[in-house]
Amino acid sequence: MKPPPFDYARPGSLAEAVALLAADEDARPLAGGQSLVPMMNFRLARPSTLVDITRLPGLSAVAREDGVLVIGAAARQRAVELSPLVAECCPLLVAALRHVGHHQIRTRGTIGGSLAHADPAAELSAAAAVLDAEVIATGPSGQRRIPAAELAVAPYQTALEQGEIITETRWPISPSSRCGFAEISRRAGDFAVAGVAAAVSLDSGVVTRARLAGLGIGGTARRLPEAERALLDRPLSAESVEAAAAAAAESADPPEDVHADADTRRAALRAATRRALEQSAHA
Repeated sequence: MKPPPFDYARPGSLAEAVALLAADEDARPLAGGQSLVPMMNFRLARPSTLVDITRLPGLSAVAREDGVLVIGAAARQRAVELSPLVAECCPLLVAALRHVGHHQIRTRGTIGGSLAHADPAAELSAAAAVLDAEVIATGPSGQRRIPAAELAVAPYQTALEQGEIITETRWPISPSSRCGFAEISRRAGDFAVAGVAAAVSLDSGVVTRARLAGLGIGGTARRLPEAERALLDRPLSAESVEAAAAAAAESADPPEDVHADADTRRAALRAATRRALEQSAHA
């Protein structure tokens, strides 16, 4: 397969990149290209111009800043996965990244690119929803903050406006949380049939805060409030974990497609919820 014709631009600054994207509604930014290029090859995406932002300065840094882990949008997924700072500050992000495609994909794919792609089965979107992450978008009107949970509005559609680029992601550091991530797929590296990101806080062995998000079960990654309520004010035990897993499955209304029917996705969601919470219990 070959993509349709397109122009290519490599701007020398962020301002130039924003101007190029703002001037042409069919232009698309190119970062890792691990999702965009295959979609172009299948003629599912037809950008008029690819605006290459991979070499723009300042978009790949990883740093701690006032209780927040700051990750540049162009940071490679593999670099973030292997970062000791990320492992210390945000272990759920590391756990989620280990399920993203294959090693070769994570070597090229970027953090911001995955969030901007808005795939319903994207691991990073679920982790971001659980951790209350934010994205910083830069556009013709300057910068604005968007809660990561509100970035995706439909499959492959985001709240980004024309000319805006995700330039930074911000992940609150919560050292007291226990976390887990699990997904069910046909083969390692395949798109998830269903998956769950979980973060749980305990006090004297009792759950005081629970945040879970599912992926692959709707148009976007979404929180699982029924499962969260099943855990609150209870020990994180086999019984409460099973109750939360059942609540997650019963509350889901997943789509049917060539990969799985709705019942299969509910069963996968139940299993993934159980596994993610079991990881949290032993964290």
